[in-house]
Amino acid sequence: MTIANIYVTLKNGILDPQGKTVHHALDNLGIAGVDDVRIGKFVRIRFGDVSEERAAELSREACKKLLANPVIEDFEIEIESGT
Repeated sequence: MTIANIYVTLKNGILDPQGKTVHHALDNLGIAGVDDVRIGKFVRIRFGDVSEERAAELSREACKKLLANPVIEDFEIEIESGT
C-alpha cells in the first residue's frame, strides 16, 4: 500500500481570513508569540498496488483537477510506503 499525504495551502499574498480569526483567538486565549496563522487542507489518499512514482503522479493529477485551486492554492505531496 502506498499513501499520499497532500497539504493544500493558500499561496503567499492571498488573504486568509480564517487564519486571521484563529490568530486573534489564540491571542485572546493568552497564547502569545504567534506571528501568523495560515489554514489549509490535509488530504490522505491510500493506494493499493501502486508504485510510489505512480501514486505521486496520480496525486498531482488529483490536486490539479480537484483538490486545489491553482489560482490561489499551492499543494505539497509526501509519499509514504505503508503495509
